[in-house]
Amino acid sequence: MTIASFAVHALPPPRQAVLDARGALSAAVQGRVSTKELDRLAYARDLLPLATVWARQGRVPRPPDAVVWPSTDDDVARVIRLARELRFAVIPFGAGSGVCGGTIATTGGIALDLKRFDSIGPVDPQRRCVDVGAGVMGETLQRRLEARGWTLGHFPASIAMSTVGGWLATRSAGQLSARYGKIEDMVLSVSGVLGTGERFETPERPFTGPDFAQLVMGSEGTLCTFTSARLRVHPRPEARVFRAFDFSSVERGLDAVRRLFREGLRPAAVHLADPFASAFDAQQPGASKSSFLPGLAGALATRALSWPRLLNPLGRVVTKCRLTVMFEGDVKHAEAEDRGAAAACLSMGAVDLGEGPGRHWFRHRNDSNFRRAETGASFDTMEVSAPWERVLDVYQRVRAAAGSFAVVLCHFSHASADGCALDFTFLGSAVAIDAAEARSEHLWRTVLGAATSAGANVSHHHGIGLQKARAYQDSLGEGRHALATLKRLFDPDGIMNPGKLGL
Repeated sequence: MTIASFAVHALPPPRQAVLDARGALSAAVQGRVSTKELDRLAYARDLLPLATVWARQGRVPRPPDAVVWPSTDDDVARVIRLARELRFAVIPFGAGSGVCGGTIATTGGIALDLKRFDSIGPVDPQRRCVDVGAGVMGETLQRRLEARGWTLGHFPASIAMSTVGGWLATRSAGQLSARYGKIEDMVLSVSGVLGTGERFETPERPFTGPDFAQLVMGSEGTLCTFTSARLRVHPRPEARVFRAFDFSSVERGLDAVRRLFREGLRPAAVHLADPFASAFDAQQPGASKSSFLPGLAGALATRALSWPRLLNPLGRVVTKCRLTVMFEGDVKHAEAEDRGAAAACLSMGAVDLGEGPGRHWFRHRNDSNFRRAETGASFDTMEVSAPWERVLDVYQRVRAAAGSFAVVLCHFSHASADGCALDFTFLGSAVAIDAAEARSEHLWRTVLGAATSAGANVSHHHGIGLQKARAYQDSLGEGRHALATLKRLFDPDGIMNPGKLGL
C-alpha cells in the first residue's frame, strides 16, 4: 500500500466546519493552509512507539483537520483567535520527534507548524545570548553557533530532528546537561501567544517576582505557543577530555557518580550503562568478546528477546557496568577535573579504560535510536528521574516489574548533586500486530507504576504528552487544581492541545 492510498483509505475527511473556515484560515496565514490527506497524515502522530504499532496495523490516530504554516506572531494570534471563535483545537507542532504522543490531535483541529520561525540572530558577545525562532532545528542552531565560536551546550539525542520550540514545550535536556543544565536553565526570555490569542514576551532574567517563563515552559502547547526565545550561550570549549571506567556493579557505579558531583566535579557528560545496556548496545566498545552477554546477543540476536524470564535474572550474575565521563572547557581545567574523577573512581575499585571508549560513545551516542528500527524487535522507552537515595530502588523495581515480558536495559545520565535520570529501554521479540498494542499498554501501566511507587518523578526530559498524563496528574496532588486554574486563565476555551498533561 502506498502512502497516498493509505492516507485516502485510512483518514476521515476534514470536518465540514473546518472546510467552511478554510478561507478565514488562509487569510490568517497568508495562504499557507492545507487540508490535503498527505499533509494531515504527516501531522497525525509523533514518534510515540505505540503509534508505530498503529501504523503497522494500517491505523492512524485522529488527524488534524487542517495544517497551517504561520510566519509571524500575528499570524499565530489570528489563528488562535479564529480557533477560539469556531471552537477548533490548536496543536502546536515542531518537528514531531516526541515519544509521548504530545502532538496527536485527539479532537482533530488545526496543526500549527512553527518551522517558519527559523531566524537565528547575531550572538551578543557581551551579554552572551542569542535570539532564536521556535522553529529552528537543533542541529542547525548548534552548527551556526559553533561557526561563530559559541555553543548553547544543548545536545539532546533528537538534536537533528527537534526544534527550539519543542525543547521549550517539554523542558528538554541534552547529553551535556550536567554542565550546562536543561533548556529552562538556558532561557533568558521567551515569546509566544497564549490560548486567549494574546501575544506575550517575558521579562528578561534575572528579575524579581514570579518567573512567567518558567511557568509556561513544559506546558506542551496546552497554555501557549512559543514563537521565539533569547538563549544564553557559552564560548565554544577549547578541549574535551574523555574517560571510561568499568565498575563491578550498578551500585558501585551510582555511588561513584554521586561522589563526583558531591565533591564539586562537573563533568559535561555522564553516562552509566547497566550490564545489559553495556552488552546489547553496540556503541559501547571494549566489551570482551568472550563475555557471555555480548556473545549471546551476537549469536541469538532478537531470538533471545523471546526469553525475558531467562535473560533478566542474568543481571544478578553478569554485573559489570560502564561509566563514561567527559569534561570540557579550557585545557587545564578539563584535564584537572578528569584527574580528580579518575582518582575518585579508582579509589572505589573501578577499572580505568582510558579515553577510547568515551570518545567512541560520544561519536555514536545517537546511533542506537536508528539501529533499533532495523532489528525486527519491539521496543519501548521510559525516562524518569529520582533523588540519589531512591535511584537504585527505582531501577530495581522497574526491572522486576518488566522482567517477565521484556528484556530491560537502563542507563543513568543527566546527573547532578541531587539525583539523576534513568532511561529504560524495554526490548521484546516481535509479536503479532494485534497483540502489540495490548502488550505496550500493559508494559506502561506496570513500569510507570513501579517507578513512581519507588519515588521517581514521571518524567525528566521527554515530556508528558498522552503517554504519562494520568500518572502526571496523580503526581501533582493538590497542585492539579492550580494547573487547572492556569489552564482556564491562559486557555479559557480549552482549545490548546487537548488531552496533553491530562488537561
